[in-house]
Amino acid sequence: MTEAWTDHTLKALRAACHTADGPSLLALLRTHDADGVLQQCGDALVTAVRQRVSGARESAAACAGALRQRGWSGDEELTGQLDAAVHGVTSVLRPVPVALEELSSLLEGDPVWGGGRLDVTTGECLPAAIGTGEPWDEGDGEDTEQWLHVPSTGSHDAYRDMEDFIATLDDRDLARFLHTAIQGPGAFRRFKDMLGAAPTQLQRYWLFSAERQYGRARAWLADQGYRPAPPNGD
Repeated sequence: MTEAWTDHTLKALRAACHTADGPSLLALLRTHDADGVLQQCGDALVTAVRQRVSGARESAAACAGALRQRGWSGDEELTGQLDAAVHGVTSVLRPVPVALEELSSLLEGDPVWGGGRLDVTTGECLPAAIGTGEPWDEGDGEDTEQWLHVPSTGSHDAYRDMEDFIATLDDRDLARFLHTAIQGPGAFRRFKDMLGAAPTQLQRYWLFSAERQYGRARAWLADQGYRPAPPNGD
């Protein structure tokens, strides 16, 4: 029986992913539900396979199967990366050491600020208006081989995440209250305030939301010809 993710174990998971610590990552996945963190740990798992960490191939194959069954945005791309690692095939996508959380912030931020840009050599994500107060575009003199323009799609997908999360709840009373809460301006604040009274569900939502956001960022990156790679990974 697997354990629920806690703030402590999620912090350990992120540390293991950031440092490409394969043994620690696999130890966590053996005792916790991997389905809730597939997008968050997938790239580090790919690295663990390539580093031939004991048990990594089996874990990667299991995660790829879970991704195929789930089928969210970005899951197909991550499945391809895991399969390539398991079978020793080199991915056609170029690696960039970008944090998907930061990339997602640009993609799903306020469209007024125009998204931002990604340094494909370092993985640095910069909001469009930093240092200038004006949106950046590909004609501003920057090295376009180094920088990738990141558009902003707004909060529509994040709103849909709230709707889809509500549909997963067994507590129909809570589901009904949350559905009412997300109507009209201030929906995100009311939704999170109401979930704050149910800490277990709030933790589930944060994991659910992160998985969806990471997946959308991964799918967008793949469309540009890139894949994320841990800063200390491959």
